[in-house]
Amino acid sequence: MSSRSDWQGWEPSRPLAVEGGIDARSRRGEIGEQWWSRRFIELLESFGVGSRLERGRNYARRGQVIELDVEPGVVLAKVQGSRYTPYRVRIRGKVLSEQQWRRAEKAMASQALPLAKLLAGEMPSDMEDVFCSCRLTLFPRSQAELNAKCSCPDWENPCKHIAAVYYILAERFDEDPFLIFAWRGKDREELLERLRTRRAGGDGRGARRARQAPPREQADSDAAPLSGALDSFWCSGPALAERHVSPFAGEAPDALLRQLGPAQVEMQGDDLIELLAPAYAALAQAAERRALRE
Repeated sequence: MSSRSDWQGWEPSRPLAVEGGIDARSRRGEIGEQWWSRRFIELLESFGVGSRLERGRNYARRGQVIELDVEPGVVLAKVQGSRYTPYRVRIRGKVLSEQQWRRAEKAMASQALPLAKLLAGEMPSDMEDVFCSCRLTLFPRSQAELNAKCSCPDWENPCKHIAAVYYILAERFDEDPFLIFAWRGKDREELLERLRTRRAGGDGRGARRARQAPPREQADSDAAPLSGALDSFWCSGPALAERHVSPFAGEAPDALLRQLGPAQVEMQGDDLIELLAPAYAALAQAAERRALRE
C-alpha cells in the first residue's frame, strides 16, 4: 500500500499544449452567455456533478477540446490530454420521437411570439415553458438521459475531458441555439420548414418528404451523361474535400439493415439480417479505430 510519503512531490500530469483547439470565449467568469447555455450548465450541476465539472473548466479555457460535432442524440468530441493520442468523448442524449416532435412543433406554432422568434433564428425566452406545455423538456431531464463516455483511464464520470466538452457544448449552444434541437433530433432547416408549414395551415408531415425529393425532371436534367465522365468517374471532385465525415462509429451501425426489414432469406434457421448485423458493427468499429489511428 502506498504511504503518504510516496505521494510527496507528486504533481498531476499536465495536458499537452494544443494549437488550433476550440477556445472557450469566456476565459474569465462564467462560461455561457445566453440563458439556454446557462440553463444547460445549471442542469448538469443539479445532477450532482457540479464539483467534477470544475475539473474541465480549465481544459475548456485552454482549448484542449480539438474537435466537437453535434449529431442527433450524440455529441462526439476529441480532447487533448497528457498523452499524445487525444481522448475520445461521446455524450449520448435522448432523441425525441417523431410523435413527440409533432407535439412540440404544434405547441411552438400555436404561440405567435415564440413562433416569430424561431422563424427569425432566435431562441424564445419561454421555450422551456413551450416544451413543458406538451409534457416534454428542452434539455435532458435527468442524468439517466445522459450517457457520457471517455477513452481516458479516469474512472470518474464526468472526467475532466467530458466536463470540458460539456462547457464547449454550452458555448456552441450560445453561438447556435438550434444545435439544442439538433441534439434532440431535429435540425434547424427541417424544424423551421415544418413550423412554416404549420403556420400556413398544414401539419408539417410532408415538408421533409418534399424537401428531400426533387422533381424527377430536374434530377434527370442536372445529371451529366456517363459517356462524358468515364475518365474522371473514379476520381473525387473538389466538393469531397469540403465534406466533413465523422470518424466515430454510429449508435446503430446496422440501422440500414433494420430499415430494410426481414430479408426472407435464412441460413441455418437464422434470418440473414440478424447474421449480418454483427458484421456491420465490427466493420464500423474497425473503421473508427483506423481513422483515429491515421
